[in-house]
Amino acid sequence: MPYDPPPDLAALSLADVADLVAARRLPPVAEWSPEAEGDSEIRIAADGRWYHQGGEIRRPAMVRAFASLLTCDADGQHWLVTPTQRLTIEVEDAAFMGIDMKQEKDALAFRLNTDELLIAGPDHPIVAEGDPDTPALYIGVRNGTRARLDRSTYSQLAEIAIDNGDLTVQSMGLRFALVPA
Repeated sequence: MPYDPPPDLAALSLADVADLVAARRLPPVAEWSPEAEGDSEIRIAADGRWYHQGGEIRRPAMVRAFASLLTCDADGQHWLVTPTQRLTIEVEDAAFMGIDMKQEKDALAFRLNTDELLIAGPDHPIVAEGDPDTPALYIGVRNGTRARLDRSTYSQLAEIAIDNGDLTVQSMGLRFALVPA
């Protein structure tokens, strides 16, 4: 079955984004507890590109499939989880990249480099790390994974925060600081 990417984020209403998020069916990796462990020989570079045994994975459908199986434990180790095994994945910064965003009323919607859509809020918090002079912005994705906002998306979010006058943004009733604590 061919993959139909979601429409451009700017063309979607918040209700459209919420419907697309609700319609996406993901494997229940949080419910799986395989005993077998190994190394996937996969690396996710800081720019969001995926590599296997040193060669770039160029098939977006394969990256999307692997991304749906990702978890990250409390120690920061990323895993590719199936019902029968879990394999380590080397992640240089974040498993995903936030590549676009849209503000509608009191909500912020994001598109990831895997074409996944999410809305910032309790399940997808925005976190500022680094130092005040060179912060990095992340948004929680699922199962302990997160997405780093690319420069363009970071700039879009910063414009909203500057307009707010306090370097914070609000989404789904929560306020997120864009300056590291």
